[in-house]
Amino acid sequence: MFSSRILAAAAFCASLSSTALAQSDTKQDGKLFVELYAVQDVTGSCRLTFLAKNETGLTIDGAVFETVVFDAEGGVVTLSLFDFRDLPANRPRVRQFDLPNRTCAEVGQVLINGTNSCLVDGAESQVCGKTLSLSSRVAMELLG
Repeated sequence: MFSSRILAAAAFCASLSSTALAQSDTKQDGKLFVELYAVQDVTGSCRLTFLAKNETGLTIDGAVFETVVFDAEGGVVTLSLFDFRDLPANRPRVRQFDLPNRTCAEVGQVLINGTNSCLVDGAESQVCGKTLSLSSRVAMELLG
């Protein structure tokens, strides 16, 4: 009898902690800011430099975004995954991605088409997509 009460209490406590984790994942007021910070031609490639600021209050263990690059005429050049890796809470990170065989003048826009993967506490999370805020410091537009 006593052991069944302990098991019931343990199950209750486990459900509370998972509920708290789920709530903390969905009730964030902060944002995940991603800014196209610079573009630079580098040895036959266009290098895109992003500044990411995770102000969600959660440490993001890994963030991968499906990204579409358009040429200056609006045609799709490439669809690829940009792996922003870990994004610690309240610490900026710079991430660079090279577009091979392309000059930056040939790139018109970059679209963050969606979140491919977002890991928080070792599990998939919606926080990357729900809190994503995009901007561009350069003439090349960053859409989302």
